[in-house]
Amino acid sequence: MRLDTSSDLSHASALPIRRGRRQLLAASAGNLAEWYDWLAYAYLSAYFADQIFPPGGDPVVVTLSAFAVFAVGFAARPVGGLLLGLLADRHGRRAAMATTISLMGAGQLAMALLPTYQRIGVASPVLLVVIRLVQGLSVGGESTVSAVFLVESAPAGRRGLYSSIGYVSGNLGQLLASGVAALLAAQLTTAQMHSWGWRLAFALGAVACLVGLWIRHGTQETYQPGPEPADRPGAFDFLRSNPREAALIVGMTLGATVTFYTWTTFLPTYARLTVGFAPGTALLVSTLSLAFFTVLQPLAGMLSDRVGRKPLLIAFGAGFTVLTVPLLGLLRDSFWNLLLISCAGMVLLTGYTAVSGAVMAELFPARVRTAGIGLSYAATVAAFGGTAPYLATTLIDRSHADWFAWYVSGLTLISTLVYTGMRETKGATLT
Repeated sequence: MRLDTSSDLSHASALPIRRGRRQLLAASAGNLAEWYDWLAYAYLSAYFADQIFPPGGDPVVVTLSAFAVFAVGFAARPVGGLLLGLLADRHGRRAAMATTISLMGAGQLAMALLPTYQRIGVASPVLLVVIRLVQGLSVGGESTVSAVFLVESAPAGRRGLYSSIGYVSGNLGQLLASGVAALLAAQLTTAQMHSWGWRLAFALGAVACLVGLWIRHGTQETYQPGPEPADRPGAFDFLRSNPREAALIVGMTLGATVTFYTWTTFLPTYARLTVGFAPGTALLVSTLSLAFFTVLQPLAGMLSDRVGRKPLLIAFGAGFTVLTVPLLGLLRDSFWNLLLISCAGMVLLTGYTAVSGAVMAELFPARVRTAGIGLSYAATVAAFGGTAPYLATTLIDRSHADWFAWYVSGLTLISTLVYTGMRETKGATLT
């Protein structure tokens, strides 16, 4: 793999083995901390929503309020993807990665200390929105910068494997968030969870971010622009130089983001609202299925380095296009039923998650790589992934749960058509 000609860095595949491991650890540790923090909100919303929003409301309305704020955080992700992506393209990947994890750590500490509605009134939900906006900025940059950093650090012929590590660490962060929430729910009473138990999970997230920041110190830069001002891209240079690639990322992400957040984040709540599944048991199922999902990532990444990216993407898209409606329709108030449906979705989803980072990086030149991916990807995630839980909850409340399944199926059909028309990027040279 070669880097941009303006870079004075060494060939990525020539990195010493020990240095390569440090690169993987740095990206993974920060990504794990970021995604633990981002998704702990979704898992714990059932416990803190009635503390932050006006008390005495309908439980569905309170849940809707919590997921509305969840969606608001997604609105900041495109801004974070652009600004932090631009920082990475103009000043290197390390500076951007340090910034993302610092922002997230500050947000988690604020969540742990957030006063309740009973103490400060309407200022409590207002502060919650501000916190989620800051975290949205952070995650919007982290998703892209860490993925690009991993792919640029990969030896030739192993970009699929390195790309999959991004979702391994992200899944481990989500797994940790789910596991911590499940452990707290099992060890504390419901009243304790609603009162103060949820704060412990956010405090742990702040510590994880601090550790991730320390690990990222001392990593080797994978891209550094030249010293001349002309070498440093403007905010929207990627739209002028690579408009087709930006559009492809939108199409790639459209169906993937809504299926990802439905299966990895919202499914426990979906099961609770549709078939009366107990929240604690649903969290346990989520934890087990996420562990299974994590194991699949490097296997699929290595497979893509052999057979290409397109076959896996098409398998993901076609599978969810056909199976979303029957899988969600088969949900019952049964531990094994939910576990099997969750794991079936994880198998299909792996076709996208294991290779998406490599494909996106392989589409763009280094000079505009992170900003080009960051805005296109984050804007699509915000529009469709972030709104999925809110939309699903609204449709369930109106007795139209099946409409949401058809919505997911339709979006994945569009993405499948995009995958079919894309060129194979496995053998592409990074420039």
